[in-house]
Amino acid sequence: MNGTGLDFEKPIVELEQKIADLKKFSKNKKIDLTAEIITFEKKLEQVKHEIFGNLTAWQKVQIARHPKRPYTLDYIDLIFTDFIELHGDRAFKDDLAIVGGLAKLDGKKVMVLGHQKGRDTKENLERSFGCAHPEGYRKAMRLMNLAARFKLPIVTFIDTPGAYPGIDAEERGQAEAIAYNLREMSQLKVPIIIVVIGEGGSGGALGIGIGDMVCMFKNSYYSVISPEGCAAILWRNRAHAADAAEALKITAEDLLGLGIIDEIVPEPLGGAHRDYKVTASALKSVLKRNLNTLSKLPAEDLVAQRYEKFRKMGEWDE
Repeated sequence: MNGTGLDFEKPIVELEQKIADLKKFSKNKKIDLTAEIITFEKKLEQVKHEIFGNLTAWQKVQIARHPKRPYTLDYIDLIFTDFIELHGDRAFKDDLAIVGGLAKLDGKKVMVLGHQKGRDTKENLERSFGCAHPEGYRKAMRLMNLAARFKLPIVTFIDTPGAYPGIDAEERGQAEAIAYNLREMSQLKVPIIIVVIGEGGSGGALGIGIGDMVCMFKNSYYSVISPEGCAAILWRNRAHAADAAEALKITAEDLLGLGIIDEIVPEPLGGAHRDYKVTASALKSVLKRNLNTLSKLPAEDLVAQRYEKFRKMGEWDE
């Protein structure tokens, strides 16, 4: 899953192309260019470490939005087995921006759900670019209530720019649907693990984001507003998105330091899109370890600790 096209990755793309050209030339002309190829490969690794070891907040936002980044259904396919997708909110319709269902994690039954973006324009329109409508959040809550009824752990994957902003969503109670989920998720008596796999935008993310453990991939972001939206408000110019990204403290490292999240999930050098299997393996280890720990806690303790976890956010001393 290589290939990026991001501006700051141009030196990497150029070296990768150079290596590919040398290999092709060597094969076609039957000339041994092994030494030259090795030299360029070493240079490529050096450049990768220099670039990806010093990413800015805005550059991480760009990686989080990469069109080839793994989405919820990719992780479900790579990590879980026996997935049975469940549809609809039993009130209006099936919102394709949120997917979920029953699955097994190394033989243990779980409920897994999350935002789902599309791979092309047609699918993105069908899935509203991962921006859920009220019926999406109501579907998610229906699945989580089902999990609680059968005492199954819940795993949610966050990857959305925000909740769908259209008038039809407002007419059907977008704010109420998200608020209802916040309240109900805080009281579910089963383990809940939240993972920000890409974009974690505003209330659209929080609508499935209340849990016992909140994890983030290294190159994801989690924010009350997008950098562009913040720049438009503070600077009245979206061109200041990079400045806004730094000021908002939206990276995994920033949020771990502030106590907003609990753990950072590592990614391959260059981002999750460069190796799906390695990324999924890292996430699977995090999920198994935390579910094993949380499953040992009494239900009352889970709820109490979850309440305290979110209650403490934002505390400060003069």
